[in-house]
Amino acid sequence: MGSCTAKGDKVRFGILSTAKIGREHVIPEIQAAEGIEVVAIASRDADLARRVADDLGIGRSYGSYEALLADADVDAIYNPLPNHLHAPWTMAAARAGKHVLCEKPFALDASEARSVFAAAEGAGVTVMEAFMYGFHPQWEGVLQLTAEGAIGELRGVQSWFSYFGRDPDNIRNVPEWGGGGLYDIGCYAISTARRLFGSEPVEVTATLHREPESGVDVIASGALHFETGQASFTVSTRAALMQRVQAVGTEGTLIVTLPFNPRRDRPTTVELWRDPWSDPEIMTFGPAAQYGLMARAFADAVERGTEPPVSPAETVANMTVIDQIFAGEKPSG
Repeated sequence: MGSCTAKGDKVRFGILSTAKIGREHVIPEIQAAEGIEVVAIASRDADLARRVADDLGIGRSYGSYEALLADADVDAIYNPLPNHLHAPWTMAAARAGKHVLCEKPFALDASEARSVFAAAEGAGVTVMEAFMYGFHPQWEGVLQLTAEGAIGELRGVQSWFSYFGRDPDNIRNVPEWGGGGLYDIGCYAISTARRLFGSEPVEVTATLHREPESGVDVIASGALHFETGQASFTVSTRAALMQRVQAVGTEGTLIVTLPFNPRRDRPTTVELWRDPWSDPEIMTFGPAAQYGLMARAFADAVERGTEPPVSPAETVANMTVIDQIFAGEKPSG
């Protein structure tokens, strides 16, 4: 891993694209994180890049991604491009000597992810998948409670994550751009199960429903079979906004009410149930800026030259499960 080359005390970020997730969520939190400065942003539309830079108080804008990567004052890149561009532009940034925080899914398959990490290692830079949810205090609490045996031995994890988005021009509905619910939000459910069990599934089965018009998966249900239990999930891009995770053990159940996108302006809750007839113990966490916490943790790894908290092995393992689901896809209906 390469250490930071920043001048002074701050890691200087460049933003690769004016994507909505960056403008509305990630960039403001990166800007607010201690020891980080966003110095540049790029778009293929120079006017758009300038407008977004002005709106967000970013000093420099570029009309191409190549120009941003050539900026010697940029230490690290945040890459929120469409899914099919994650790997090629993360690799290009790494070869340009930039550290990269890349949105999930990191790549379109595990082999592509390995190639990116190999390029990063060769260039001596740090690259990390932007799985922000794990940096929220609620997940630190849930993982600690599970590890300490608060619900006994873990037997099952159930996850639901959905939103409704039918716009055919949205990148999530374009198969050539890595669209579909499994890539976009199923990756969270898979990551959650693997982290809670602390191991890899020994068998993976799933059913996907693909929209005839676009060809992308709009409902995906899967089962991950672990040595000591099972995890199941359903994700959908054609259902009401909803997210929930519950972990069931031999002595209790943890329910995470907003597991992936908790509101940053108020605390989130985790319920510990001993049985269905008793009142649960309610634990509160936050409020917290999970994107900012993620950026700070990534910057720490950059500065120290250490492995990032979302490691290459973690990313490849999660992508491997997604590969297995697509390889064994069973159509529904």
